[in-house]
Amino acid sequence: MTYDRLVCANCAAPVSEGRCPVCRANRERLQQEGFFGGLNGLNPMALIALLAVLIAAVALLAHQTV
Repeated sequence: MTYDRLVCANCAAPVSEGRCPVCRANRERLQQEGFFGGLNGLNPMALIALLAVLIAAVALLAHQTV
């Protein structure tokens, strides 16, 4: 999720505007994390399950095209 859609619980303004210290801190944190920053919270089992689903989808697609 990008910070331009988030609303601050402290001041009820968009986080991207940075009206309060909480907004500014969260905006800075989200900018530093980058695109894949949210994946840090996933546990290894969730990543393995995601990988298994992706492999199954590719195998199904390959089977249908043959």
